[in-house]
Amino acid sequence: PVCKTQTSWLMLCKSSTEPTQEGEVRLVGGKHDSEGRVEVYHEGKWGTICDDGWDLAEAQVVCRQLKFPGVVSAVTGGTYGEGSGSIWLDDMDCKGTEKSLSSCSFKGWALTDCSHKEDAGVVCARGTDLTSDTAHFLDHSLGLSDDLGELFDRGDDCDFLITIQSPTGNRDGEGKLEVEERNICTHKLILSLYPHFNITNGSSNLSLEMSQACSPCVTSLIRYLYTRKIDVTISSAQCLHKLASKFGVKRLMQDTGRLFTVLLPEDPSFYTQVSLYQYSVQTGDLLLQENCLQYLAWNCEALINSPAWSDLSTDFLMALLARSDLVVPDEGLLLQALESWIIEKGDLTGTESQAALLGHIRFPMIPAEKLYDLQFTSELYRSHEKLYRVSMLRGFQFNALSFDTLRKHKSSESEEEHDYHPRIYTAEPWSVTINSTNKAPPRQAMQYDYNRRYNNYQPYYPTPEYAKSFTTPNHNSVIYQTKETNPISWSARVFKNQRECSRCISFPTASLSLQSSLRQNQTNSVHFSNRLLLTCEGRYVFHVQDFKNDMAQIPTNSSLALSYPCPEGQYDFRFVVRPEYI
Repeated sequence: PVCKTQTSWLMLCKSSTEPTQEGEVRLVGGKHDSEGRVEVYHEGKWGTICDDGWDLAEAQVVCRQLKFPGVVSAVTGGTYGEGSGSIWLDDMDCKGTEKSLSSCSFKGWALTDCSHKEDAGVVCARGTDLTSDTAHFLDHSLGLSDDLGELFDRGDDCDFLITIQSPTGNRDGEGKLEVEERNICTHKLILSLYPHFNITNGSSNLSLEMSQACSPCVTSLIRYLYTRKIDVTISSAQCLHKLASKFGVKRLMQDTGRLFTVLLPEDPSFYTQVSLYQYSVQTGDLLLQENCLQYLAWNCEALINSPAWSDLSTDFLMALLARSDLVVPDEGLLLQALESWIIEKGDLTGTESQAALLGHIRFPMIPAEKLYDLQFTSELYRSHEKLYRVSMLRGFQFNALSFDTLRKHKSSESEEEHDYHPRIYTAEPWSVTINSTNKAPPRQAMQYDYNRRYNNYQPYYPTPEYAKSFTTPNHNSVIYQTKETNPISWSARVFKNQRECSRCISFPTASLSLQSSLRQNQTNSVHFSNRLLLTCEGRYVFHVQDFKNDMAQIPTNSSLALSYPCPEGQYDFRFVVRPEYI
């Protein structure tokens, strides 16, 4: 058939014999061909997209990929009906300039916690076919960038002077603080692209007060305005972000903000991470604030042992201790670290602030033996005796009474949530680690064992090399630690390929499962909310993930924009068992 050039005929004109390509998209369920539920083609099947993170930027990419001239709206909540089969994409994060939807950052193929009630859709603008009158784009901007960089470096014909004033920390003979000044020669034409420099008022100079640490970054920022190129380091990131924010250089501000989380693991002293958190609070950057808190929560044990621990503020500790994703050996160690911090601060923290901090400790999660020892070992027990007695009593009740009994007389919903909800405890016996560098058994021995069994008509399928078994109590409460329910055995595995796990979608995939013969021993009051921790090169936790149906698909740097990236394959797998009351 003859194809019309109108956009509305594009999908109908595609030859029926032309195979569908990986990553193609289509719209389904709309009244017009320019609207509908978005479906993407992957591994030979069409699947839908979850509407988490679905916005105009993502819709723009879809409409561009389908050759529509623009986007009208992004649609959520299964407006165009519920799809079927796989939900291929979730947590989409497009810039809006990508050529295809699969080029955007997303959670990973088929990694989702959505249902088809959350299928995403779009409404695209209708108009002239974008494939007609095709333009061929020539990009010679790189050469211009280098030329402008040379112009800045030479300082030729500059007509605008920026003066940087930085206090030296020294005082002159009159006791006044000495200030160091230096000038940067620039061009009004370049700065006029950024209204925050306010050069339209006829002035030919600008004075900036800057700290000694951030002073060198001003030159880097101005040169970036010429070249759009800049080197960002762990020491310069915060200064550059602050300058970019001050002068409205939005793209640099956004990209530097994203770099913060990439740079977080580079400082083992934790001073940089804490400083970034304080900066995020000052600037109201909630995303950076959460990224910093999350990293510090996941690496709380290392933070406790770092020199930065004693310098933490009360407000910061309040925010940190309120989280359930703290990774620590046990709650007792967290209490011990907090007590050391309070004692070191002394009178700098008032009694009320100390009590508020201690109120965030989940005493029922402390083993009964350690609870009993507190009255003899804690240096704060006497000064906060009432708080300790009430909290310890609640802990002993937790260990001695069933949850149904506790629930009858709980004072509030928040009390139950605060006291009885575990964090991520890694002390024995609640966790086991599988190292990514484990070696496979000798090949000859494996082959001999296989041949011997095969010749006896006993086919043998070897256990994956990345596998461990371990046992835990059914719950950390003493009342459940009886012969009938203890111990229970777990099987932890990491599957590397399809031969080891035929039902796995991607690799590596981790599995943490109870032995089937022991599932019947579980009490109806307890369920397991287990976690997988990925530790990069033995230095820091960079990803925490829950298990769904005993499985956890490991995201990669390419399939998921990880907050704290780690070189592929350079991480260990830590399996953590977390029993919770239902």
